[in-house]
Amino acid sequence: MFVIFKILLTSLIIVLITEVAKLNDRLGGLIAALPITTFIILFWLYYENNSLEKISNHVSYTFLYVIPTLPMFITFPYFIHKFGFYSSILLSVILTVICIFIVHFLSKKFGYTMF
Repeated sequence: MFVIFKILLTSLIIVLITEVAKLNDRLGGLIAALPITTFIILFWLYYENNSLEKISNHVSYTFLYVIPTLPMFITFPYFIHKFGFYSSILLSVILTVICIFIVHFLSKKFGYTMF
């Protein structure tokens, strides 16, 4: 039952952000950029009695995965005007995967592995 509650609450937040974005681009972007889902996940992990080490590791790995997504946010506005929506999504996924591999190899030098 608790898993269903978590799914419903998390889904509600995503729908709320989508509805705000329909009304106001800037406010929707600001809310989406906030680490709302990360805070929810941290709360769930803590509430379910996971170790502080596990919670700390989650934040570190979240940061590592945010870095390779940043180029997508820079290039997507250009891609969508040049290639259309679906091609832009595909190009963004490809770019993000490439960047994940680059960050993976660079992060190994600091003792982190992404997969």
